[in-house]
Amino acid sequence: MLNALEVFTTVVVGVMVGVELSVAFVVNRILDALPEDSGQLGRAHGGRMLGAVMPVWYIGSLVLSAVWAIAGWDRPGAGLVVTAGALLILSVIMSILLLVPINNRSKTWTAENRPEDWKEQLNRWDRFHYVRVAVIIAAFTLLVAALT
Repeated sequence: MLNALEVFTTVVVGVMVGVELSVAFVVNRILDALPEDSGQLGRAHGGRMLGAVMPVWYIGSLVLSAVWAIAGWDRPGAGLVVTAGALLILSVIMSILLLVPINNRSKTWTAENRPEDWKEQLNRWDRFHYVRVAVIIAAFTLLVAALT
């Protein structure tokens, strides 16, 4: 049963990493290349859609990692899982303190109501997101290493 939990947790975190990498390096770059304000409107829609899904995914990944760490405490690699869990906690804290406030504002923007510094706010979100992606990649790498 623990083996199934280990694999399931690793897959869930790995897919989350893939989605976040895609947002950072593919989707947002495509949206930014669209003419006029189309990209900002696309980001607002993405913020609404992913903003509803990602909190469950991040917290779920953290819970799965915690269950794995507890259930496999006496097995090799437990320290790696605990460290991965700590990184996932960091990613949740970063999300709540840095990314969510910007996302909550930007997902309501239209051409008529967005602030003058909207581009700077989106660039700030991107920078924070790159750091968060690095953190969850590190967590995923530790989980994979714990499997071996």
